[in-house]
Order: sequence, then C-alpha cells, then structure tokens
Amino acid sequence: MKVILKEDVNNLGDMGAIVNVANGFARNYLIPQKLAVEANPRNIKALEHEKRIIMEKIKKLKVSAGDLATKISAITISLKAKAGEEGKLFGSVTNKDIAEGLSSEGFEIDRRKIILDNPIKKIGEHTVKVKLHPEITTDLKVEVLST
Repeated sequence: MKVILKEDVNNLGDMGAIVNVANGFARNYLIPQKLAVEANPRNIKALEHEKRIIMEKIKKLKVSAGDLATKISAITISLKAKAGEEGKLFGSVTNKDIAEGLSSEGFEIDRRKIILDNPIKKIGEHTVKVKLHPEITTDLKVEVLST
C-alpha cells in the first residue's frame, strides 16, 4: 500500500515522502497514529500544496535556529557542583543540568538536543554541542565551578 508520510518516521522516510508499506502496517499503525494518509490522487494533490507550506515553515525554523545558535554560542553558563580536592566531581554534570542552566539564562532547549559524549566529571570549562536543527549545531561553553 502506498502512503504519504505526514511526519518523519524512523527507518521509513521523511515527512511528505510517498512510501510503499505493508497493508497491515499502514492500516493498523501509520494511519491510526496520524503518521500517514493513503496515497490516492486527491491526497497527492493536497500533498503538493502542503509541501509548499512545509518548505516555508522549514525555512523559518532554520533561520530562527541560526539566530538562536548565534546567541547560544556567545554565552557561557556556569554550573556549581560538589568536588574533591583534585577537581573531580562527586557525581557528574549531565545534559539535564545544562538544559536547566540554559533555561535560567532564558533559553528553553530540550535536554535531548544537548549532545554530551560523556557526562562532565571535572571542574573547568568544557565545550558542549547543541543540535538546534538537523543542519545547525552550535557550541556552548559550560563552566563547572566547585561549591
């Protein structure tokens, strides 16, 4: 069965793509979850109109993500944590802590968009990647201080 994806679906396709899937998968999962609609001539025509609207929306999101990236790369957030004598933390600083630090600065960023290879376990200045858009990633400076 051919369906038009209304949202991005992992391992299947991006929003607006016409894909061929098993009938049961389409009827039992994609269509009831409103992730897809059947690809008939009427829906395909409506898709062309929606694609133009979606492209405009994507452009606006990309521009706003670029502006946000510029603002985030210019700031340094300071986080306080308990540490031992050698500068090692009791525990660690995670992406959740960084997201809370950003929200105190006025930036509401989802913690899943903050990319940490490993949790921060030492005092000092660290650089963390923040993925604001699939094409836009920026660096954030995080300074970990001892309490």
